[in-house]
Amino acid sequence: MLKEARFYEPRKNSAVKCMLCPHECLINESKNGICLIRKNIKGKLFQTAYGELSSFAIDPIEKKPLYHFHPSSSILSIGTNGCNFRCDFCQNWHISTLQTPRQEASPAELAEKAKEAGCVGIAFTYNEPLIWYEFVSDCAAEFKKQGLKNVIVSNGYINQSPLKELIPLIDAANIDLKGFTESFYKDVTGGLEPVKNTIKTLYISEVLVEVTNLVIPDRNDNEQDFDAMCGWLASISRDIPLHLSAYFPAYKSKERPTDPETIINMKKIAEKHLNYVYAGNLRHEKNDSFCPHCKALLVKRNGYKVESYLKTNRCTECGKQLYFCV
Repeated sequence: MLKEARFYEPRKNSAVKCMLCPHECLINESKNGICLIRKNIKGKLFQTAYGELSSFAIDPIEKKPLYHFHPSSSILSIGTNGCNFRCDFCQNWHISTLQTPRQEASPAELAEKAKEAGCVGIAFTYNEPLIWYEFVSDCAAEFKKQGLKNVIVSNGYINQSPLKELIPLIDAANIDLKGFTESFYKDVTGGLEPVKNTIKTLYISEVLVEVTNLVIPDRNDNEQDFDAMCGWLASISRDIPLHLSAYFPAYKSKERPTDPETIINMKKIAEKHLNYVYAGNLRHEKNDSFCPHCKALLVKRNGYKVESYLKTNRCTECGKQLYFCV
């Protein structure tokens, strides 16, 4: 479904400049931006996938991954096509690089499905949701109106003005901090600073934010860079949860899979800076949550089998406030 896009400016010869993300694509008539789903039609920019879903599922909230937002709950998860990055290791490349068949759904219909399934709310995920801005915004407003929660799982590559306008509708976010050098971000057709700005803006705006880092051998596994990344996150808050993921070859990438020992070592480095560090996809690594003040067990996890001992965002043992939303 077509809907006129927001955040763009007209240019000469019927071109338009998209102002949604830092690429700020100059798009000629009948052409798409880098994201695939924002198109210039007769000198106006349109969202071409409004209300159109490539993916739909009921997921555990922990799968996003979000470990500190309503632990053990389920969430309706949707995505469409397109992305404003070009990662050669993308695991969802079949929907992020191509326009696939999509099914239509309205915000009200999705809210009804979430309620029927007993979900805490909706997660905009699978592809890059922020390029779907118009639908995400309208859908999030409907979910908020119905007392449901809104989650984004994103690369964080968005300009500050649209981000700040969306934030009042968003309850939690997982941002993929892909590395901590501009050279790595150049490889994926992006930039580091806008992603850092997104994480900081979300946190200071009281959106519960968690961060994921996919560790890729010989590309973003330099320990000094990683230590700097963890130190930077801690400069915002030591409480920001960091999820470390082992890389496996996908799409066009040919690097060897990440050695589990690398993830375990990275976790030890991160724990010098951060209170909550999780090794997300290592089968035998425990991902329980403990109080950073008294070390009491807060949430026990065995895969997606989760037992939470929290009834509020305060530790049941020492009473200290925690970075959780329950």
